[in-house]
Amino acid sequence: MRITFLKHASFLLDGELKIYIDPYNLVGNLPEADMVLITHSHFDHCSPDDVSKVGSQKTVILAPPDCSIPFDFKSVEPGDVIRNNNIVVTTVPAYNIGKNFHPKDKNWVGYIIDISGIRIYHAGDTDVIDEMAGIETDIALLPVGGTYTMDSAEAIEAVKKINPKLAIPMHYGEVVGSTNDAINFCRRCPVECKVMKPYESWEVDIK
Repeated sequence: MRITFLKHASFLLDGELKIYIDPYNLVGNLPEADMVLITHSHFDHCSPDDVSKVGSQKTVILAPPDCSIPFDFKSVEPGDVIRNNNIVVTTVPAYNIGKNFHPKDKNWVGYIIDISGIRIYHAGDTDVIDEMAGIETDIALLPVGGTYTMDSAEAIEAVKKINPKLAIPMHYGEVVGSTNDAINFCRRCPVECKVMKPYESWEVDIK
């Protein structure tokens, strides 16, 4: 199974299915999506133009109900479990504490994707929240850019709650945050950590 970091909070998981998460500002020829997962309705996560670039009428799309997407999609909220072939997708809460960019009552989400025997957690736009202590995952994709989400220091606290085998920083370099935020996160991360360049792919090797 391969992970491609597209940019910002956008990833392609390529295993039994091709799954895009929060496709945004995409360039180049990318494979058609079997699934698209949208965490919330902000423009840099729910981008109709980018969903159109990789989606089709056959694509299974999951998104909170306030998203606007040019295809039919399944509305989700925290606590949903969706199965597609051998893939299991579980939605989990994603929200701010002490700031109002991502209120808890919006019911926006992060995703845990069980694909090819590997569990990947995409946190969405969130702060460190109590619900993270119940997440079991091999790989955690965590925002580090601050302002709208956790910063790099807070993301370290998230790692301690989740205890994944590997952490990958995201949500930097486009709207907010810099590559230095990602580097600083990985320098202090208590588990294996990988800073990925835009459109870099990695063949997952989790032991």
